[in-house]
Amino acid sequence: MKVFITDGTAEAFYTAVFVAYAEKGAIITSQENRQLSFDTEIINISADAKKAGRVRARLDKLDRYAAGDIDLALRSGDSLKEQAAFEYIKLIVQNGRAVRKMLSLPAVIELNDIIHRVKSELHNMKGFMRFMETESGALYAPYSPDNDITDLIAPHFKARLGMQKFVIHDVKRKKAALCDGKEWFMAEVGEAEIYLSEYERTFENLWKKYYSSVNIKERPHEKQMKGYMPVRYWKFLPEKNSPTE
Repeated sequence: MKVFITDGTAEAFYTAVFVAYAEKGAIITSQENRQLSFDTEIINISADAKKAGRVRARLDKLDRYAAGDIDLALRSGDSLKEQAAFEYIKLIVQNGRAVRKMLSLPAVIELNDIIHRVKSELHNMKGFMRFMETESGALYAPYSPDNDITDLIAPHFKARLGMQKFVIHDVKRKKAALCDGKEWFMAEVGEAEIYLSEYERTFENLWKKYYSSVNIKERPHEKQMKGYMPVRYWKFLPEKNSPTE
């Protein structure tokens, strides 16, 4: 069995599809620590614009919406996303047309499920994102999404916040969307040391006090909170990650 390992980029994935397509039982992944059998042959794939372009062109000819679906799926944090996309592409080529309506096929079900989870988180984060005002007046929002969605969510907040400067920081992937009040752009970032404005510190303390006053210890409502917001997002809530001053 041959396992084709990419660097996680879309171009490297499409290059791997070009190289691996004729290989029976081939696996494409970006997980270098994946558990492998003794007879596995590892092949590292570097992005090749020409090869990737040929795959995309073929895909666009058979289904003009497929590349968009696959690119969205590749943003997933699912370790099997590349293989799911690979199987989906093979299904399109074998049928010579779009297969998204063939909902009984495992490859279609799996890709649709991955895409749904990406879209669901993208939708949820429009409501779950918590911004803090920094000393400079810019708004800062750290988060750790399951999927790579920062550049997809930034336009929403640019439209919502207007000329306000802001930073949306994906602390897991060490990248951020930065807006200077006019344009936004993506950048690789490391650890961020943020100094909150006096107004923000006061507001957070008031919010924590309010939360403590309505949160009756004898009648916990953790289950209800989990229904409103998944636990994995709680670490960015001021009322859940630090005590009241």
